[in-house]
This record gives sequence, structure tokens and C-alpha cells, in this order.
Amino acid sequence: MPANTITGLEPGEVFVHRNVANLVHPSDLNLLSVLEYAIDVLEVSHVIVCGHYGCGGIRAALDGERHGIIDHWLQPIRDVAEQNKDELDRVPDLTSRLKLVCEMSTRNQVARLERTPIVQWAWKRGKRVRIHGWVYGLTDGLISDLKCSVPPLNPKG
Repeated sequence: MPANTITGLEPGEVFVHRNVANLVHPSDLNLLSVLEYAIDVLEVSHVIVCGHYGCGGIRAALDGERHGIIDHWLQPIRDVAEQNKDELDRVPDLTSRLKLVCEMSTRNQVARLERTPIVQWAWKRGKRVRIHGWVYGLTDGLISDLKCSVPPLNPKG
């Protein structure tokens, strides 16, 4: 689903980077380049990590099967699931469990973005960048704000 359709904005009003399962890897130079360009050149003030319910990456990370090189990419999802095993074990059905992991992973990616040197340096320079975590419902078309937005640590002015 195009980001401008989800947000109701015109084409070109949203600068988008996509990858499998919306993950933030510290070695992903593509993501980091997009983030730096968005913050430093385009001067965006809102960065949104937007997962979606029914994500194949979430399902693949948790299905216990081998998928090849993508398994390395999906490791942060398995880490989140392992860190929250007790909570996830209390969820009775697979669909609800996958939705919860999608939300947990999205929150985790917001925290990972917050810790990037690009965002930290932007905040030190007084840039008012906020990072938000959303999940999009493919079946109902609704955006859920996960209430995990991160404001600048040391805003100036």
C-alpha cells in the first residue's frame, strides 16, 4: 500500500524507505542513507516506522522454518519475541500473537532508530525530529498509533 494513500497525502509529500518487516539494522547503509538525507537535507521532522498486521516477515521470523539469508535479517524480530516470551505465551491464538509481535517489533524499531548516531547527532544540533511507531491494518485500512513516539532528548529553542 503506498504511504501517501495510507496517510491521505499527495505523491511526493512523503519520503519513504521500505524493507522487509520494517527493520532497523545498524549495518543497513541504505536505511541510514535515507534517514540522514531525510533529516539533514529534506529537514523532515517526523520519522514513522509503520508495520502492518499480516506481515510475512513477522510470520517467517516466528514459524521455526529455515528461509535462507532472510533469517539473518529477521533476527531482531525473534529477539523481541524471545524477550517477551512470557507475555506472548499468554496469547491464545496465532493471529493475535503475530499482531502483538508486529506491535512489539515496531516499538523496538523506534527505539533502534532513536539510538542511531544520525538521530542522536540531529538532536544534539537542535533538530526537532520525532520518531513514531504505527501499525497499518491491511484488512480495515486503519492506522494504529502505538504511542511510542520519541521526542528530541535535548530540544533547543
